[in-house]
Amino acid sequence: METANLYIDTQNFELHPSGAMYWREQNLLLIADVHLGKVTHFRKHGSAVPQSVIAENFDQLNEVNAYFQPKTICFLGDLFHSYLNNEWILFSEWVKSMSAKIILIEGNHDVISPLKYEELKIEVVDELMVNTLFLTHHPEIRDGLFNIAGHIHPGIRLRGIAKQSLTVSCFVKKSNQLILPSFGSFTGKHIMDVEEGDQIFAVTDDEVIRIQ
Repeated sequence: METANLYIDTQNFELHPSGAMYWREQNLLLIADVHLGKVTHFRKHGSAVPQSVIAENFDQLNEVNAYFQPKTICFLGDLFHSYLNNEWILFSEWVKSMSAKIILIEGNHDVISPLKYEELKIEVVDELMVNTLFLTHHPEIRDGLFNIAGHIHPGIRLRGIAKQSLTVSCFVKKSNQLILPSFGSFTGKHIMDVEEGDQIFAVTDDEVIRIQ
């Protein structure tokens, strides 16, 4: 497992191949766009999505939690894709197995009542501010602040010398913003238009690679 290190406003971050990011000074694990419940939602409407994808999401959550052992886990929105379905039961069991405090920054897909999350002792907020860094679901720009967000599901297309190509998820760092890749196994990717000065960190199954 090869992670990548990133330094933002005197703070140290570690980028994980799952798409999660660990904030060392805060002992905080950041995860964007898991979209739990999406597989069950699509299967209910006739899509041939393998049931095993549900387990993959929870296996990956367990893996990254065990790797960093954070004090706090912050989901940057779109934790649950739709209204309550059977995956909520699995999620509830997972939450009860965690020792970390859990925070949810609401995303556009988070339509489940905050009361349901509060029953699981999950704090639900619109955004989170820590010094000069602010965490949101939708990417935002504010003067004098650095934004960490999700929502976009960033991806990049890598091309080889033989004209072959591969699309992978990625972290995108701009001068005043960092966008995390989606964490979920069934979420899709949005190919980014890379601008001069952007830093791109491609995500593979077992490493994070900075793209020049």
